[in-house]
Amino acid sequence: QVQLVESGGGLVQPGGSLRLSCAASGFTFSRYTMSWYRQAPGKERELVATIGSTGGSTAYADFVKGRFTISRDNAKNAVYLQMNSLKPEDTAIYYCKALRRYSFKSEEYWGQGTQVTVSS
Repeated sequence: QVQLVESGGGLVQPGGSLRLSCAASGFTFSRYTMSWYRQAPGKERELVATIGSTGGSTAYADFVKGRFTISRDNAKNAVYLQMNSLKPEDTAIYYCKALRRYSFKSEEYWGQGTQVTVSS
């Protein structure tokens, strides 16, 4: 069955770094656009970064530009989020999402999330 399993979250001090990983299985990973989202307590889930199926295109939310980097390894069926210069406002549960669009439908899958806490 389809699985997306995030890992790498934890507690980090402001200014620190974390690298999140998302391991995918059960679908043809290389055909899916992958994204990282996050949801802070009491807030809506928001898009953080997206990477195209081949890894050739990326896009970032303004609030992480220059600090976060999304990447993928299609041979390992994994997507990553390198997070540098972390701020307390980056505290959230981080989710990965797989998306494939067809002519008349789309398929998307979500992971269960990994907690990132930025605090001194």
